Amino acid sequence: MSDRPFAFRKIVICGVGLIGGSLALALRRAGCVPAGAEIVGVGRSRASVERAVELGVVSSACTFDDVAGLAHALDGADIVLLAVPVAQTGALLDVMLPHLQRQTIVTDAGSTKRDVIAAARASLGSRIDQFVPAHPIAGRERSGVEAAIDSLYDGRNVVLCPLPENRAEDVARVDAMWRATGARTHRMTPDQHDTVFASVSHLPHLLSFALVDQILDSGEADLKFAFAAGGFRDFTRIAASSPEMWRDIFVANKQAVLAELDGYTAVLARLRAAIERGDGETLLTTFARARDARSQWSDRPAQEPSRQSLREAAIASGMTVQAILTLRERMRGGAGSDTSTDASTGSASRDDSAPE
Repeated sequence: MSDRPFAFRKIVICGVGLIGGSLALALRRAGCVPAGAEIVGVGRSRASVERAVELGVVSSACTFDDVAGLAHALDGADIVLLAVPVAQTGALLDVMLPHLQRQTIVTDAGSTKRDVIAAARASLGSRIDQFVPAHPIAGRERSGVEAAIDSLYDGRNVVLCPLPENRAEDVARVDAMWRATGARTHRMTPDQHDTVFASVSHLPHLLSFALVDQILDSGEADLKFAFAAGGFRDFTRIAASSPEMWRDIFVANKQAVLAELDGYTAVLARLRAAIERGDGETLLTTFARARDARSQWSDRPAQEPSRQSLREAAIASGMTVQAILTLRERMRGGAGSDTSTDASTGSASRDDSAPE
């Protein structure tokens, strides 16, 4: 019996940037990459994948257009992670399918789920059971493989959206992989996922982009930027995110984002009317209510994993639930064990939520 919560022979990471690269580094840190195991990177440019190999993030690499290299990478793979913009899901699966072996689990790191699942169904057909949708909620302000860190997922949430066709042991294996990185895993339906993240991730990014764009179009933009301080920096940090990725997210999750935007616009209209008529009481009530809710969210206690999720991790790893609990306690007592629950938004390559 292994003393590791997750082990594998080969993992293929399609998109070795911040998200995929950090997964690889976190698995190495956790001792999940024994002698003989491989982490293979696949990317768009030869320079980027060669850099990932040079940094020791992946063992070997190829580009998406290297058919022979991709076939070799997928041969014997236990898990394939798609850490690419969500709009590329279908095209990538189409290229992979002829070389995808039946035992290989495919998962993703996309910020939207309904569109990704639809693309996977169209590409994989009767083999959709191999696809386990997931979404790690983590990010940084920098992008690319050089921004990857082994602690990116410590204490962060990962949402799994299992399909009816998925085998329980495959879902448990993806769950165990993310837990090995230091993350906490949760379950949602695809509809729940896209509605929730339209509110707490997608809309904030839209507003951040919009504020910067509005200042750029206003008079004396340079002067305004020169005097912008901490509040502006905090609010607009996520406007440094990838335009390509966010274009795809907003197009993919259009209906949910529009519903949230309509709700936000209504609140802005109410506040505008209060400012115009000098209604300080309405402003004070709204601001105090928002401040209190924000404080309660920030101060919320860490969420412990459910007994069911521990059982699933045990199935995947061959460990008992008690052994996993013991290992968790040991890790908590060790140096560098971060149990922070703040899944902050933003990165140059993702929201707090989307892969590059």
